[in-house]
Amino acid sequence: MRDSLFHIEKVETSTLQNQIRERLVEAMLSGQLPADSPIPSTRAMAKRLSVSRNTVMLAYQALAADGYLTARERSGFYVSHEIRGGMATAPDTADGDESESSVDWSQRLRRQPASQTNITKPSNWHDYPYPFIYGQIDESLFPVADWRDCTRQAMSRKWLDAWTDDRFTEDDPMLIEQLRQRVLSRRGIRAADDEILVTLGAQNALYMLSSLLVKPGTPVAIEEPGYPDIRNILSLMSADIRPTPVDGDGIRVDQLGDAAIAFVTPSHQAPTNGTMSLQRRYDLLTWAAENDALIIEDDYEFETNYTSTPTPALKSLKQSDRVLYVGSLSKSLMPGLRLGFMVGPKDLIAEARALRRLMFRHPPGNNQRVLALFLSLGHHDAVVARLHRTYSARSRVMRTALDRHFPGWSQTPGFGGTSYWLRGPEDLDARALAIAALEVGVVIEPGEIYFADPDQGRRFLRLGFSSIPDERIEPGIAKLAEVANSLLPCSG
Repeated sequence: MRDSLFHIEKVETSTLQNQIRERLVEAMLSGQLPADSPIPSTRAMAKRLSVSRNTVMLAYQALAADGYLTARERSGFYVSHEIRGGMATAPDTADGDESESSVDWSQRLRRQPASQTNITKPSNWHDYPYPFIYGQIDESLFPVADWRDCTRQAMSRKWLDAWTDDRFTEDDPMLIEQLRQRVLSRRGIRAADDEILVTLGAQNALYMLSSLLVKPGTPVAIEEPGYPDIRNILSLMSADIRPTPVDGDGIRVDQLGDAAIAFVTPSHQAPTNGTMSLQRRYDLLTWAAENDALIIEDDYEFETNYTSTPTPALKSLKQSDRVLYVGSLSKSLMPGLRLGFMVGPKDLIAEARALRRLMFRHPPGNNQRVLALFLSLGHHDAVVARLHRTYSARSRVMRTALDRHFPGWSQTPGFGGTSYWLRGPEDLDARALAIAALEVGVVIEPGEIYFADPDQGRRFLRLGFSSIPDERIEPGIAKLAEVANSLLPCSG
């Protein structure tokens, strides 16, 4: 066993014992440690890695228990001869043999979503000092201990069947009840159990609704500017996607025409942060009734309203039977959890449930039960209250910094939320600004992606503040202003 085979680091993310196990398993599965070969004694390995002998012994014993190693009396540990027994060996490829596929995938693929333009952000955004990006959380605000406790409870024998059983099409009944009591009730929505479906985030809900309701020629109205992912989803389903302008009251109902479906974000318009007025909501419902149309309501960022009196969800109003409601908990919990929900008539939900079964049956049962416990114990309410305090303070700091360095570029969102939408001068190229800003550690989001015609969004940008500490907001905005002034021919 060569000295170069091993390297471990004393980091908090993984214990020394786990690292030793991982490195040995990698060596065994890759063939570096063949079957029946001895591994160094615990004393030799401990000396080589500068760790305690007990740490090495525990790692060896765990590997032996898992069948990777066998212990031989007075001889030590050896690699089990069965460890690679079930692994297939690929045949050798003769020199010059072309193994690349001859299939022309451009002709075979019915849809090519990879060709679409999507929101992008640096994968290492954590490494930048001024990440004004949207949709990420500040890890310090999340109650890890409470979530861990709920996970521990969900793993107990009392709740074992909640996540070990295959529920086929059903959701965790405890989560459905908690969504009704703790989430939907806050939005004024009443729904029966068979009118709620748990999804893998709002995105999953939107895709399923589009798959069920949109045909190749279905006219669908979307907000302009608006959520780019729904534009991309719908573009895969229909060639008749109609970007419809928004104003201070929401989507322009007088511009909807004969659309069969309208997608809206009434509580907090993405990305402008506007809130649809109550009158505009009633006008939208009237339009849907008169035109036999449907409305998909994405209740985007509903849990981050810390500025104004909560407005009722469109789904909570009278004559809202044509409204299909979509929500998630990504902004108040964690984006990586990927749990959301939809609310609609039971006949539609039944079809969505059947479609979901064909896709992935149901969201993981363990995540559903952990979230149900988290909601039932009041932890989510506490998180939302903490976010309100934090985001309110950051919004004020951001407002002051923008007024100082970018006067007239933005308005304070009346709803709250976690971002500001900026409109720069006509000669601003927000894409060029974003590229240059990265050089000084500032991450921003150019606004062109939110427009069907990217040229219409060249002067717009979005600045999020959910993942940046208060004390970095002002310095970051100041640096961004310096870069902007260097790019604009006439600053101010």
